[in-house]
Amino acid sequence: MASYHLSVKTIKRSAGRSATAAAAYRVGERIECQREGRVHDYTRKQGIEETFILAPKDAPDWATDRSRLWNEVEARETRRNSVTAREWELALPSEISAEDRSQITRVFAQELVSRYGVAVDVAIHAPHREGDQRNHHAHVLTSTRKLEAGGFTTKTRVLDSAKTGGVEIEQMRGLWAELQNRALERAGEVERVDHRSLEAQREAALERGDQLSAEELDRDPELKLGPAANSMERRAKAMAERQGREYKPVTERGAVVHAARQARAAFREMRARLELARETYGIEREAGQGRVAAGLAALRAATAKDRDRNPDDFRERLARVVGRSRDQDDTPKPEGRNYARERLKEIMEKDAGRDGQAAVHKLDGHSEYDMGEGTGREARKPSVNERLKGVLNKPREKLEIEDEREQERGDDENENTRDRDRGEGHSL
Repeated sequence: MASYHLSVKTIKRSAGRSATAAAAYRVGERIECQREGRVHDYTRKQGIEETFILAPKDAPDWATDRSRLWNEVEARETRRNSVTAREWELALPSEISAEDRSQITRVFAQELVSRYGVAVDVAIHAPHREGDQRNHHAHVLTSTRKLEAGGFTTKTRVLDSAKTGGVEIEQMRGLWAELQNRALERAGEVERVDHRSLEAQREAALERGDQLSAEELDRDPELKLGPAANSMERRAKAMAERQGREYKPVTERGAVVHAARQARAAFREMRARLELARETYGIEREAGQGRVAAGLAALRAATAKDRDRNPDDFRERLARVVGRSRDQDDTPKPEGRNYARERLKEIMEKDAGRDGQAAVHKLDGHSEYDMGEGTGREARKPSVNERLKGVLNKPREKLEIEDEREQERGDDENENTRDRDRGEGHSL
């Protein structure tokens, strides 16, 4: 699914970095830094799909010469702790074409030029051959000074100030989300990205009455793996794929991230089934079906989703998410796995009442007879699966008769109510 990422970093001399080296590395070219007297040669770098430079209309002609441009940037800064460049790192949707990825990146870069008057150097990278093949991204390197006809002039303090910098970056984050969503819509994709924090998204979902989305967003941000752990997990995934077995994380951080992703995937599947059932129920009711018949149609639609798959697959995935699979050992689990389990228990108990508690009890590894006093075989209520099987196994004629009986009982109740109202009227 599409995911959002935009980060802003600075190129600082105090960290031993230079704008010439950063530009050469990102575009895969050879640039000689006149200030340092060094040559930065990255012509062997692979995976670079496209590079281009954008500058203000009144910029000098040398602005399109990459080596000259970044040497001018270095020459303009005189302090040893100067910030020479700013980098905007963008994640590009894998669901759209390469042309669309290039277009939205160019629009974003042009907005930086128009808004701040800076020079912009863009490099679009393909996914790493050993990494996630959806990881299309772009590096947008900008000057920290305005570029005018006479060269570089004043600093872009609006981005440096503590009062205005955060606001400006947040607005650019919103623009990048809008550009991606437009491209996804043109491509016919239903997925959308959101630049807001999880808490802000959850509050918005609650305001519009979308309880399911609010529950899904009520989680911690995903833990960042870091370069070392990410490399180890990539190798583990590749090895598992070659050996035809299920991938198992090899680092603690990887286990937390994997458990969180499994939990979100399970929640999305449950939500999709519920929305399908609601939609089917509404259609059947509008077509004149009774509540029982419409409810059965909704249940069939929800249970028929992905019918070609093993029906136990979903339950097994849920068990793995909450850390209670059949082959579970007694080793302590990462904190993220416990969190996913607790969230799943809350949702099941809230939505299903007593049946949800029974389901959670079973997920905890107990039998249905261990739930306490008064819950033995005689007093035990049938589970959701048992009721569902009983309804789906009934012949259609019997279901229609039950639906007619329900309507007749409703008519009798209405008639009794009218008679009672008339009797009270005569007694006055």
